[in-house]
Amino acid sequence: MANERSTAATTAAIDTSALAEAVRREVRRTMARSIKGLDYLSTGDPGVGLTAKDTIHRRGTLRLYHYRPRTDEVYRVPVLLIMSLVSKPYILDLAPGQSMVEFLLDRGFDVYMIDWGTPTPEDKVLRLEDYVLDRIPDCIERVLEHSGERELSLVGYCMGGLLSVLYQALEAGSPLRNLACFATPIDFDGMELFKRWTDPRHFDVDKIVDTLGNVPPQLMYASFNLLRPVSQAVGRVRLWDNMWNDEFVTSYRRFDRWAADQIPFPGECFRQVTKELQQRNKLLEGTFELAGRRVDLASITVPTLHVLAEHDHIVPRAAASALIPAISSQDKQEIVLKGGHVSLVAGANAVRRLWPKLEHWLAHRSI
Repeated sequence: MANERSTAATTAAIDTSALAEAVRREVRRTMARSIKGLDYLSTGDPGVGLTAKDTIHRRGTLRLYHYRPRTDEVYRVPVLLIMSLVSKPYILDLAPGQSMVEFLLDRGFDVYMIDWGTPTPEDKVLRLEDYVLDRIPDCIERVLEHSGERELSLVGYCMGGLLSVLYQALEAGSPLRNLACFATPIDFDGMELFKRWTDPRHFDVDKIVDTLGNVPPQLMYASFNLLRPVSQAVGRVRLWDNMWNDEFVTSYRRFDRWAADQIPFPGECFRQVTKELQQRNKLLEGTFELAGRRVDLASITVPTLHVLAEHDHIVPRAAASALIPAISSQDKQEIVLKGGHVSLVAGANAVRRLWPKLEHWLAHRSI
């Protein structure tokens, strides 16, 4: 009995000590949250897009970057990154240790990127033809001239992937060696919430474009939020829970900055995408034309990789999984990874999953 009482007393002391330590830890975190919360509201945004680069071409708002190599030897085939028209490209170069660009450079790839810039009011007349049949071929020619190579790989994210697919479908004799796409929409019927949002019965795209010219980013940002109405609230709760953690807060602020840092959608391009792709699904149906030329996905024969996010709310799997079956490439692969639309390409999830797979896929096809 005495031994049992002694054991019980010891256990109670341990439990009390553990409880006291847990309370002290939570008090420290609560104080840190309050202090960090004030810092969060009062300090500027953390730096983004810091990997060393040179601008090798300018055209209007467009900038073509070449990232300075970080290894003595690089793969022969350069890589050209293509982003969406409505998102800033620094999501692929958030910060040291959180940069796909840095990762590829460290693995010996010669990396270029197209930054479309922020469209001016005069750019409201730009259509998909201007990007797919003019600006992308122009940048490809300049990359090949700068690198001294005759082939390159295109890597496109979201709408950047769509632009890359359209380019290759219309330019069968292009110098493209490889095509890699992430979360690229092909079957626009699969984007169910967007399809409802742009239903012509209540969404007058002509009136929007004719009135506004370029479509404001606030309109696009609001539509993204409608797809996940509670996500912002959940994100704020997670931020508060981790406010004591400097690394978490800094990473959150970078992602938060990018998510809110959308840019206008060139008006005529928005009209074209909404009417012909979103409302009529012409690309998958095989009736979509650019400059009078029909876009035939089956004409794509280059090695192609398409990576989808399992929990993508912007480009769901139903919208993206149509690419690989539609093309004629003998060397083609679809991979579905855990994560969402953004965490697929950036953050801890991307570091562990997407980036190594992209490196492995490109390495064997870039010699």
